[in-house]
Amino acid sequence: MTETLGFIGLGAMGAPMVRRLLAAGHRVLAHDVDAVALAAAVSRGAVARDSPAAVAGEAAIVLVSLPTPEVVRQVALGAAGLVEGDALRIYVDLSTTGAQAAQAVAAGLAPRGVVALDAPVSGGVAGAEAGTLAVMAAGDRAAFERVRPVLEVIGANTVLVGDKPGQGQTLKLVNNLLAATTWAAACEALAMGARAGIDPELMIDVINKSSGRSFPTERFTGPALSRRFDFGFRMELMAKDMRLALQEAEALGLVMPTSRAAQMLYGLAMAGGGAKGDVTELVRITEGWAGTEVAAARRNES
Repeated sequence: MTETLGFIGLGAMGAPMVRRLLAAGHRVLAHDVDAVALAAAVSRGAVARDSPAAVAGEAAIVLVSLPTPEVVRQVALGAAGLVEGDALRIYVDLSTTGAQAAQAVAAGLAPRGVVALDAPVSGGVAGAEAGTLAVMAAGDRAAFERVRPVLEVIGANTVLVGDKPGQGQTLKLVNNLLAATTWAAACEALAMGARAGIDPELMIDVINKSSGRSFPTERFTGPALSRRFDFGFRMELMAKDMRLALQEAEALGLVMPTSRAAQMLYGLAMAGGGAKGDVTELVRITEGWAGTEVAAARRNES
């Protein structure tokens, strides 16, 4: 069954998700503060609306994919926000914003008769384009079942992880904290191997067939070795996810020393001007310490 859906946020993740929803036959009412991104979505069949409130005035189901908790709160509850739309009944947040933001938005929308689901996604831009994202939803089961066919268009791995708003966010932060910490350790290890004279491509090939393999060694190292640095996830967003995760851990009374040590590496990358760069550029920090480059052989020969 096709739906009239609202979609707010047409960035690196939102744009391909909208394309998949349109391809599945859904009518998508879209909004973004970036006029170029909005025009691109319209060129593919979306219908533009000039505010979140306008989208929520026509669509009973609205999905958002936004960069920070502050932006999510503004879009959902601020002036001309979704809270002002009379048609909205189910709000689905695909962003990574943390449990506190998810709970605050759910509480703010509830008096309007809107059920909120936090449903952060994992799998990167490639997963968004292929429809293979993991979707970690939390909230009312009936609302989840209502939107599940929509979510499965963008996420082949869609699951309800709990009935309390914010639980999906917590699981996503746990996931990203593990990926970020693992990547930091991998950058140190790869720089060590390169400093010892081991061919980086050979090193990665062996690691990915051995016990040291992980998502970062399988997916981040290609863009690093080629020096394209184009995995598609900004450094500042990974740093934001780590910050949110560690704040939540602190609220739970946890120390998390390993992850906090890894967070320092991202802080150094950000301080060095790498905020807008790709997360795979983290390897530049450990390369600098090692005085070597973790690059494919053809790169080293050029």
